[in-house]
Amino acid sequence: MHEPHRPRRALLIIDIQQGMFAGPERPHDNTRVLANINALVRKAREAHAPVYAARHTGPAGSPLAPGSALSQLLPELLVDEQRDGVFDKTRPNCFHATPLAGWLAEADIGELVIAGMKTQYCVDSTCRAAADLGLRPVLIADAHTCMDTPALGAAAIVAHHNATLAGPFVRLSSTADYAF
Repeated sequence: MHEPHRPRRALLIIDIQQGMFAGPERPHDNTRVLANINALVRKAREAHAPVYAARHTGPAGSPLAPGSALSQLLPELLVDEQRDGVFDKTRPNCFHATPLAGWLAEADIGELVIAGMKTQYCVDSTCRAAADLGLRPVLIADAHTCMDTPALGAAAIVAHHNATLAGPFVRLSSTADYAF
């Protein structure tokens, strides 16, 4: 029997950086989320799937200015800036004014695995944009996070986005279940 075409896959890690993940306000379930993201990096490497990492930056002089200490990826994150596609962004959508779409096209990526933070901003925007660009986004339900807000706790935000994005915008998976 003929096996259907399986698209080439890549991992995108969003904003796991010093000023957000390791700042004074810690993200929800941060230890587990980081462990899950690093497990995804290991799985991607074993499958020879590309790994990309976005860093959110602000204007020059801001705490997240490009090249600032707070804009740097978390040292515990298993991303290698010499090997992986690391890029800066200034908007929630990882595709806006960045090289990401070109890199994915060049690598013939059809399925984009998404993890990182903040759930309700950059993760949400990037999931929706990826689908609009014709990619098959997969959101890893236990590998994205955010902080509590005055209106809603972080656990509820994550659960809400998993439920809202699943189906129309992404395929939902878990770290343990996803295979590159």
